Amino acid sequence: MNSDGTDEPGWAVSPEDEIAPVVEAAGRQVRLWREAAGMRVIELGQAIGYGEDLVRKVERGARIPRAEFLDRADGVLNAGGHIAAFKEDMERARYPKRVRELAQLEARAVEQLLYSNHNIHGLLQTEEYARALFATWRPTLSQDELARAVAARLARRAVFDRSPAPELSFVQEEVTLRRPVGGTMVLRRQLEHLLGVAQLAHVELQVMPTSRADHPGAAGRIQVLKFGDGTAVGRTDDEFNGRPVSDPRQLRILELRYGIIRAQALSPGESLAFIEQALGET
Repeated sequence: MNSDGTDEPGWAVSPEDEIAPVVEAAGRQVRLWREAAGMRVIELGQAIGYGEDLVRKVERGARIPRAEFLDRADGVLNAGGHIAAFKEDMERARYPKRVRELAQLEARAVEQLLYSNHNIHGLLQTEEYARALFATWRPTLSQDELARAVAARLARRAVFDRSPAPELSFVQEEVTLRRPVGGTMVLRRQLEHLLGVAQLAHVELQVMPTSRADHPGAAGRIQVLKFGDGTAVGRTDDEFNGRPVSDPRQLRILELRYGIIRAQALSPGESLAFIEQALGET
């Protein structure tokens, strides 16, 4: 929330989004409890520290309420948890549909194989690196879209906190460790973050040196997610129209490519030393 009681960017909802009915339901609960309490919109806004316009948007389902908004409204209106119960749904609603779907797959995966050749992989990005990266997109993202994209990317990092932890294998092209996205200091803090993540027992981080002239990752990113029931899903930029695939024959191609990439990359120990050297040179 801003100091004037208005909301910050990133919480608008599109009527076409499948999550819109849930947002509308949350707003309807706020309106019903407010009316039952005999309060006007402006009075509720003053009581919970939000602007009248924002409260109206929430009530008609045009704005995704933050957790603080729901908690305060629940308390002021004596809703007994009926309004606050929407917090988890509203947190998920903030993220674009495709990100929600990806996050659901990542939450199920027991193993992930991830090769990145243009930028640091999304699961490894710091907030400022992600923000700087999204700022390069064209057409330019609005402040609302930018905030939403960054928040969605950061939310995916919850995979590192899961228990039991999934096995995560990353291979990063050397160029991704040297491109100063956001400037030198942003890159330095990003490299420091990589060094920290690389210390996690369930994470294997490797670097593919630019000097490796021939390897099957030149055509684009590779992502393979394996699930506990033995099934898997994967995708790559240059194959299968870039769409997720689950056919064992197609997955075999992706795993074959990733296996070769992994074998040709520096070992985890060598990669750690490489990142430390890159940090020293930055």
